[in-house]
Amino acid sequence: MQIKDITTFLESWAPPSLQESYDNSGLIIGDRNDSATGALITLDVTEQVIDEAIAAKCNMIISHHPLIFSGVKKIGTSHWIDKCIRKAIRNDLNIYAIHTNLDNVISGVNKKIGQRLGLSNLRILKPKSETLLKLTVFVPTDNKSELLSALYEVGAGEIGNYDHCSFQLSGEGTFRPNEQADPTIGKSGTDEVVQETRIEVILPSYCKVAVLNAMRNSHPYEEVAYYLSTLINSNQEVGSGMIGEMDRELSTEDFMEHLKEVMNLKLVKHTDFTAKKIKKIAFCGGSGRFLLETAIAAKADIFISADFKYHDFFEANNEIIIVDIGHYESEVFTKELLYERLTKNFAKFAFRLSEVDTNPIKFL
Repeated sequence: MQIKDITTFLESWAPPSLQESYDNSGLIIGDRNDSATGALITLDVTEQVIDEAIAAKCNMIISHHPLIFSGVKKIGTSHWIDKCIRKAIRNDLNIYAIHTNLDNVISGVNKKIGQRLGLSNLRILKPKSETLLKLTVFVPTDNKSELLSALYEVGAGEIGNYDHCSFQLSGEGTFRPNEQADPTIGKSGTDEVVQETRIEVILPSYCKVAVLNAMRNSHPYEEVAYYLSTLINSNQEVGSGMIGEMDRELSTEDFMEHLKEVMNLKLVKHTDFTAKKIKKIAFCGGSGRFLLETAIAAKADIFISADFKYHDFFEANNEIIIVDIGHYESEVFTKELLYERLTKNFAKFAFRLSEVDTNPIKFL
């Protein structure tokens, strides 16, 4: 097995194109063509994690948080990132990060939190727009089934819980091949009229290349008539945070005890308990302050996230309960999520969960 076998699988689940502009997901250090001897899964990359990988004979580290966020101009010996880079390169380690792209997919970081909380009707709190395309293509009616099958195979035509979705309209296509053409139908210099079907399918923008290749490879014409349109529709499969419901209402006090138990929390920071009962819960792994107004608009009883500043808590405005559970605490179960997915797909490969507590924040 090669490193690229693992990264290709991860990127089919959480495409790099879905990461935020400030992020640096992907292969941070290494060579996709290297053979893989084992992979260590961690939330953060630290020297201690690198030592753990070396001791376990793992030449790959898969982390949620990227080791390198911004450009590195110099690699010295004093800063912790410099030390990690030097040690990783000296030991031929491949370091891969799957960060905000895993935050932004519906089956990613936040889904894992929702499952631990025991919520139902999970959905993305703030879906992203302009991440969907519409493909319109014209094909001879006799060839439409073959074309549609090829498009469906690579991810076109999926809307929520439905697949093989398309719109079709019959009509006549006209064309005249020139002398350089090699037409499937017709002769050079002669006008042709063909019974064609106009097919429209929706696809995620990250599937664009695969869908267009499938269209060209399965279409009978030398020149394919098609066009792509960017949709401003919100993509319910991609976005920030999640929201869901408890099967039954809990008192605020009982819910807080439930939260601390399932998320293994020592303590939490929160605003006044303005709701007597908790039913609808909004949440976001990591730094979720930017979703507070969205959670309020969604009529959530409580919003669970991390990294709220002092003045941010005032913005609850007695409309919602804010609970800050800590950045590490909100995302630590991402390790389990990655392990579950990878071991299911690569049953005979050695994946290990890091035993290093990388949380830089300690409590007395």
